[in-house]
Amino acid sequence: MSIAIRSLTGEDLKNTLKDLALLRISVFHDWPYLYEGSMEYEARYLQRYVETEGAVIVGAYDGDKLVGAATGEPLGDEYEAFQAPLRERGYDTDKIFYLAESVLDPAYRGQGIGHRFFDGREAHARSLGFDQAAFCGVVRPDDHPMKPADYRPLDPFWCNRGYEKLENVIVTFPWLDIGEAEETEKPMQVWYRRL
Repeated sequence: MSIAIRSLTGEDLKNTLKDLALLRISVFHDWPYLYEGSMEYEARYLQRYVETEGAVIVGAYDGDKLVGAATGEPLGDEYEAFQAPLRERGYDTDKIFYLAESVLDPAYRGQGIGHRFFDGREAHARSLGFDQAAFCGVVRPDDHPMKPADYRPLDPFWCNRGYEKLENVIVTFPWLDIGEAEETEKPMQVWYRRL
């Protein structure tokens, strides 16, 4: 399979949001997100990328089909929930580029696309003058009843990319879990590196 990776901004980014929303709903339905997504929620959530100068979608394409995507934007333009824990620990959130979600159709995993997502977002961040990056990883209890027996955390991959877990720096953000009637806050561990 030959996968094309494209960095999308402006109108190209805007025109990709519906495909990104569908991909997010599909991929985030699985562990560890367990997200019960809707197009209505996605439209609200993803609109910020259209409105944020410096936002990017790094898309993975099989022909014309979006099979994966990773997003990013200046942390100073992210939701306050993502900024506050870093600011409280002395980080200047205006100097950090936030690597938001990465989603990839399971059929395309194991081909190095995850590295290409990080490469694309980090290059975009550096082109804007950022020399720091951060992202969040969902935290679920080890004994969660929906955790797959064969689940392998991505921590080694992230460490190999030069990111470190910022101990006790946790973001909480609400979404609707599978089977829930209302959104609840979910904890996410912050990872950080200098670019």
